Amino acid sequence: MSTQAYYSILKRPLITEKANDLKEALNQYSFEVAMTANKIEIRKAIESLFKVNVVCVRTSIVRGKNKRVGRRFGQRPNWKKAIVTLPKGQEIDFFEGV
Repeated sequence: MSTQAYYSILKRPLITEKANDLKEALNQYSFEVAMTANKIEIRKAIESLFKVNVVCVRTSIVRGKNKRVGRRFGQRPNWKKAIVTLPKGQEIDFFEGV
């Protein structure tokens, strides 16, 4: 696959308090990924883009919340989350040079 295809699989890293706790305690990183991506594609994308080895990939679909806009109700879209485990000694640096 090309690099462009890998970027279409990985949408963005999730940088939250819970994701930071997972990173520090278990060396796990969270990403928002394409809904059609499977675990094998996610593993290949992360290994080629960040030059690390992947031990495990876990995925889940996050349901969109119901939101009110004025008198009407709408729903945010569903999205897919991937939690990737790396071996000890390897890490992904999202903020290089900051």
